[in-house]
Amino acid sequence: MRARDPHERGRTASTLELFFDLVFVVAVSVASSQLHHALTDAHILDGLAVYAVVFFGIWWAWMNFTWFATSFDTDDWLYRVLTIVQMGGVLVLAAGIEPAFTRHDFTVLILSYVVMRIAMVAQWLRASRAAGRSRRATLVYAGGIAVVQVSWLVQLALPAAISWIALIVLIAAEVAIPIIAERIGSTPWHPHHITERYGLFTLILLGESLLASANAIIETIHTGEHVPALVGVSALTLIVTAALWWIYFWPPHYRAISSFASSLRYGYIHYFVFAAAGALSAGVEIQIDAITGHTRLPAIGAAFTLSIPIAVFILGIWWIALRQNADRLVKAVVPVGAVLVVLTPLTPVPVVLTAGILIAVVVVLVARPPLDGVGAHRP
Repeated sequence: MRARDPHERGRTASTLELFFDLVFVVAVSVASSQLHHALTDAHILDGLAVYAVVFFGIWWAWMNFTWFATSFDTDDWLYRVLTIVQMGGVLVLAAGIEPAFTRHDFTVLILSYVVMRIAMVAQWLRASRAAGRSRRATLVYAGGIAVVQVSWLVQLALPAAISWIALIVLIAAEVAIPIIAERIGSTPWHPHHITERYGLFTLILLGESLLASANAIIETIHTGEHVPALVGVSALTLIVTAALWWIYFWPPHYRAISSFASSLRYGYIHYFVFAAAGALSAGVEIQIDAITGHTRLPAIGAAFTLSIPIAVFILGIWWIALRQNADRLVKAVVPVGAVLVVLTPLTPVPVVLTAGILIAVVVVLVARPPLDGVGAHRP
């Protein structure tokens, strides 16, 4: 299981990686749906806290596999089987999301997460046999993951009073493993391949918002009521989602992971980008609930469930990829646009205004293409 060449020409996502991503569609959809139910019932802090934990499990499992695959994807039968085991873990994790939201019961979620992580231990141990200069890093990955998984199982037996504290500590331990491993002995990564994988996962998450947009039309067809408002939400959601796609893919992302520090920033900040994209679909569903009278949130609160995820998504991309490739105008316009989006709930037409602001940001991006790496605009 030799390391892949980080300069390999034509490296793209494999069909197995695309297949792997499909199971995360299920997990993200369930997490977004449960967040929608929590927020629309006005359980705001509780819903956001559980969503943050649940989404960490989804994101961390996906990200760890993705970075491993960019280094050691041999695509032989054993690699495929271990990957499919992880896919099974994701499906079980999706089944454990509802109990986590409704009863704070993380048992199924944690057990399925441990299954996925133990499969990764096997992958790292296998890679260590022929990893060369990366051998020490692979062993740290394997050992660190194994120890933390045992700790997750112990956490299940802790009293409720301290289980949340233990949960936060274990999340911090998971996040620390790559930092320690890569400092001891780095693993290779392929910039184009890894950023393509992040882009593909972003498309999955934005697709959830398009599904929510379709739900507005479905609601119109079923009830025949609030037709102009629901059609308007559907159309504006399409505009907003398209604008977020445009913003995300405007900069050349592969330039953002040229060093260990930058790759760490790129990978970890994507948690907020991905979580915001997942929460966006919940925000769209809440707009539908607000129109049809099925939410306990006041109008301004419902509007914030849409504007805040959009702003977090934009600011995250601006921080990790966009500002390094932009001139002064773009560097200023994008974050200012995000701030203005956050303020739209204070206006009578927040969704319309949000769409207008994002259109303006996209117009600036079209007029000012990314820099070519030496300070000039690319043609």
